[in-house]
Amino acid sequence: MIDVSTLPSVNATLNGVATVLLAAGYVAIRRKNVPLHRGCMISAFGVSVLFLISYVTYHTLRQMQEGVGHTRFGGAGVAAGVYYAVLISHVLLAAVVPGFAILLLRWAFRGDFIRHRRLARWAFPIWLYVSITGVLIYLMLYHWFASA
Repeated sequence: MIDVSTLPSVNATLNGVATVLLAAGYVAIRRKNVPLHRGCMISAFGVSVLFLISYVTYHTLRQMQEGVGHTRFGGAGVAAGVYYAVLISHVLLAAVVPGFAILLLRWAFRGDFIRHRRLARWAFPIWLYVSITGVLIYLMLYHWFASA
């Protein structure tokens, strides 16, 4: 049986790893190191898939075991405003990242680097933002403003 309480930290760790891989992949391509870029980006995609599996598992098990799939934010005032602004932007942008990532990989594997580069200019900062804010949301929800 999976201990549901460990999954949020697993998810944050996976988001953190994805952030590092995305940044390393960006640096690699700026230095024209295509093999390292390819490895970093494929790894970032794999880590993001693992995150998605873990995230869905967490919310499904939590719903089944506790009857609620979400965690209440314990902060108030400005902290709540910041939290919900980050959360809303994170969720909306996270919805497009899988499609972007699949297209980017598809075009790269097919050698269509013109389309790959054109989309990557938009997709990379969005994917990076989603990964970073995923960690921030975890910290705000479970550490900085944890509900009682």
